[in-house]
Amino acid sequence: VQILLKLWRNGFSLDDGELRSYSDPTNAQFLESVKRGEIPVELQRLVHGGQVNLDMEDHQEQEYVKPRLRFKAFSGEGQKLGSLTPEIVSTPSSPEEEDKSFLNAPVVIDDSMPATKIQIRLADGSRLIQRFNQTHRIKDIRDFIIQSRPAFATTNFVLVTTFPNKELTDESLTLREADILNTVILQQLK
Repeated sequence: VQILLKLWRNGFSLDDGELRSYSDPTNAQFLESVKRGEIPVELQRLVHGGQVNLDMEDHQEQEYVKPRLRFKAFSGEGQKLGSLTPEIVSTPSSPEEEDKSFLNAPVVIDDSMPATKIQIRLADGSRLIQRFNQTHRIKDIRDFIIQSRPAFATTNFVLVTTFPNKELTDESLTLREADILNTVILQQLK
């Protein structure tokens, strides 16, 4: 590990960190170790027994000025976790609302087939979350809304994807064919 120790008129800093006062006993002990040519205990703990290269810069004729943080671009590698289609991570408005959607309007799920969760944001501002098989049709979502909220049975509405906004006009498509697995669907009144 490469560490830069800068000595200032009013204290010292490590790797552009905060100013540490010379009068603090812990800091005085740190500097004594450096003067003896030893690696301070604090740095030994930091590198867990690895090698430490300690460079020093003398700025004792200057007062410490907190350095500006420089932008450092991410230089690591990204790792994809989980499935290609993200799960819905938002929660329903209330636990009772989620229970209501499962209890009042059950959708028959075949556990031997792939399933998905669809969150439906209703025109009245409430939300429903329901598990469907990927082979369920868009019409099944419409039926689920009407079963869950009978007030919408006589209302003319359309189902729309969030981004990009696309009206789901062909209700005979499966959820997989419509490419709406694990998504949010909006109900818009006509």
